[in-house]
Amino acid sequence: MAEDVLAESTSAPAKKSWVKSIGPGLVTACVVIGPGSILTSSKIGATDGYSKSWVVIFACIFMLTYTALAARLAVVSNQSTGDLVRKYAGNWLAVLIGIGVFFIASAFQFGNNLGVHSALTAFKEFDYWVILFNLISLAFVFGFKDLYKKLEVLMSCFVALMLISFAINLCFAKPDVGEFARGLLPSGVSQLELPLLGLVGTTFVIAAAYYQSYLVRFKGWGQEDLKSGMVDARVSAILMACITLMLMSTAAAVLRGKDLGSVSDVANSLAPLFGEKGRIIFCIGLFCAAFSSFIVNSMIGGFILADGLKMGSTPEDKGPRILTAAVLLVGMGVALYVIKQDVKPVAAIVAAQAVTVIAAPLMAGTLLWLTNKKEVMGDQTNGKGMNAIAGLGFLLLLAMAGYTAFAKVLPGIKGFFS
Repeated sequence: MAEDVLAESTSAPAKKSWVKSIGPGLVTACVVIGPGSILTSSKIGATDGYSKSWVVIFACIFMLTYTALAARLAVVSNQSTGDLVRKYAGNWLAVLIGIGVFFIASAFQFGNNLGVHSALTAFKEFDYWVILFNLISLAFVFGFKDLYKKLEVLMSCFVALMLISFAINLCFAKPDVGEFARGLLPSGVSQLELPLLGLVGTTFVIAAAYYQSYLVRFKGWGQEDLKSGMVDARVSAILMACITLMLMSTAAAVLRGKDLGSVSDVANSLAPLFGEKGRIIFCIGLFCAAFSSFIVNSMIGGFILADGLKMGSTPEDKGPRILTAAVLLVGMGVALYVIKQDVKPVAAIVAAQAVTVIAAPLMAGTLLWLTNKKEVMGDQTNGKGMNAIAGLGFLLLLAMAGYTAFAKVLPGIKGFFS
């Protein structure tokens, strides 16, 4: 069935090297592999070993499917997703999605700030690293007219450094290949614990998939580039799976049984095993993951909200850049509070989880609905295979939303007011 998804492209593909067929997917991979993903993957590896590797594969298949949906929607319609939503559902839905994504991105952003802080304090203690790198990010967002081209080059470098650093640590760890292979086979479904939904949630990131519909337009792709879009989506999914599995396998090999509460704990746990060089290599990968997510995540929140508010949807428009800066500043403010006060931002986390309960299924449902409309897609509507996998992904997001609402949001609200 997965092959059916990948085959739905175009009858007249442009002939080009596969290397030239990638770009937006690299940007998407960078935002997915952030500090939260690194910590969650390492924690699962430390507690469950290799046995949940198959969960990563399934999560990446769902991510691939929705990334492909978004790419196809953009190149076939040649309109922004916000404009399409306004046209076929009304302005209220475009605004609701925009606000939801803005809050989700802001919540992820303070995590990315803390990831950058953790990576750099491994080299030099300094409480204000996040201010420096927010200034660099703001300069990047406002300093280039051809923002997307510069973003693609930068993210390609970050992906390469992540692959190298995490692969080196994996080689140091010497994982059990046989046990890893067995972990790729689905098992233990009846004992699948709810915390594993965190692993799915940091890999199957629907906001990043939704943003793919913007990135392919920034790239300038049209219907003749549908095949390129499918190659790009595959490469993105493979990169996400490889990096996540490397992190999980490293933890399974050498961190089994350790309590990992933060990415700093992961780095510090590697030092006695691999020496200071191993810790530094890991922190290089962590920095790349955090800072790449740092920029792209803020753009996701800024651009989708700007599109929803009719403030523009391209890098040439001022509105998306201004709202991107707003995400950066909100994330920096919360992170500085956490660093200086040494507390957890409980209220911000609960609020972000509450918004995610609504926004994540809403984005997935919108992509699935629009890509099945003949008025939008013409003869490029979804096939049965695409709809089947996307439908399962949508049900998974609903299940995750339900769990988050009843297990996290409601108890968090009660605790906040008690």
